[in-house]
Amino acid sequence: MRIAISGTHATGKSTLIAELARALPGYSVVEEPYHALLDEGHELASPPTIEDFETQLERSCASLSGTTDAHVLFERCPADFLGYLAALADADVLAEWLPPAAAAMSSLDLVVFVPIERPDRIDVPEDEGRRLRRRVNAVLREILVDDGWGLGARALEVRGTPDDRARRVLRHVTGNPGAA
Repeated sequence: MRIAISGTHATGKSTLIAELARALPGYSVVEEPYHALLDEGHELASPPTIEDFETQLERSCASLSGTTDAHVLFERCPADFLGYLAALADADVLAEWLPPAAAAMSSLDLVVFVPIERPDRIDVPEDEGRRLRRRVNAVLREILVDDGWGLGARALEVRGTPDDRARRVLRHVTGNPGAA
């Protein structure tokens, strides 16, 4: 399966990817666009700008289209960056990006949504944008869980400890309720 792990910043996506990569040794991992771009020498603002999120969205679409492996774990997908753009930009920016994002996401078999939990499992300092984080979380729920944007992504929401989350994904992927 081609699986993307999605969620706003600081929800445990990287931890879940690491757990899944250990449990699914035949899967390759595609790191999130932010880190890939930094590794290539791109300068991204802190916090990222609308243009930075567009650059990450473009990279995410290209990663999905350029990776033909059948067993891949993607850290983030285009929906993540649509979520940030919806929280920060105007409708014209979203209208421009929605078709390529939808096309790229159609190559995914599953999107695992890692939401903010109550109580929040991760203490996020205000300078890391708590309000933005909550807005993006709400938009991602609308995009992925509610399919409010009509992307048709097959989404699985996971909660709980890192082990709970990984077990839930593995049960879904293997079709084996006892998988862990």
